[in-house]
Amino acid sequence: MSDKPVARPLPKFDEADTAEFWAGTKEKEFRYQQCDNCQKIIFYPRRTCTGCTNSQLIWKVSNGLGKIYTFSIVRLSYHPFFKQQLPYVVAWIDIDEGPRILSNVVGCDAEDVKIGTEVKLEWEIHENLNIPLFEPI
Repeated sequence: MSDKPVARPLPKFDEADTAEFWAGTKEKEFRYQQCDNCQKIIFYPRRTCTGCTNSQLIWKVSNGLGKIYTFSIVRLSYHPFFKQQLPYVVAWIDIDEGPRILSNVVGCDAEDVKIGTEVKLEWEIHENLNIPLFEPI
């Protein structure tokens, strides 16, 4: 068994619905959509509004701030990358502008994470995209 670190599995960055989001991550921008008709915030990216089914969606950029809505501490994982991260926090983050994203909370002890903690966006850098992670403020 090798002690060499295993790389994080990465999402497909060239799919039609999500390509703009992943392109934004390369620029360290957290992009989300808003319906031009009913103003509903849309995340994860898609082709039509989940409120009124309009297809006129506008891309916006978040300030990267939010709060932890809820979370779980993962203490057991069988995937080689995540196994070397144990324990780690998976959290739903409410972004200030309205989107809610499932991500990891980093830069702190997992036991210190609390619901309502204010967080800021941090980026895990990769060649074709960056992974949005969150760190307590």
